[in-house]
Amino acid sequence: MKEVLMQYASFNVWATQRITDIILALPEEKQKAEIPSSYSSLFKTLLHMLDAESIWWQRLKLQERLIIPSQEFAGNIKELVAELHQQSKRWEEWVQQATPLSVDHVFQYKTLTGEQFKQPTWQMLLHVFNHATYHRGQLINMLRQLGMEKLPSTDFIKWARGEKK
Repeated sequence: MKEVLMQYASFNVWATQRITDIILALPEEKQKAEIPSSYSSLFKTLLHMLDAESIWWQRLKLQERLIIPSQEFAGNIKELVAELHQQSKRWEEWVQQATPLSVDHVFQYKTLTGEQFKQPTWQMLLHVFNHATYHRGQLINMLRQLGMEKLPSTDFIKWARGEKK
């Protein structure tokens, strides 16, 4: 299981870097343009991705009071992308250092609505990486709506093959 998680953690960093490189190259008006999607702009989608990764990180670290980045974030998209990359790297480093026991550990947490659950850490990690994949797909669709035609593939198989383009 750890090998799979290490691959997904590294893939998550790689794929997010690829899509955010494209977004950072856009003019600010496109980065914040209103587009029909789950979150109404590239910026807001990236902020949601940061929220999710950060909240799950805090749960893993057993923080009782969660800090939700979007409630305090006042930076620009470059700072947002830097925060998201930093958080994704934290996941990658954690998985690399994890023991089989820590990967299988069942931890208890509360959702934002107060519901309590118990999950093995590996399930939470797969959720975090799958969640990011879902929203990267939305970002690609949003970029297409903004007229972008040449977009990078962020498929896991591309990463696994070592393809850089």
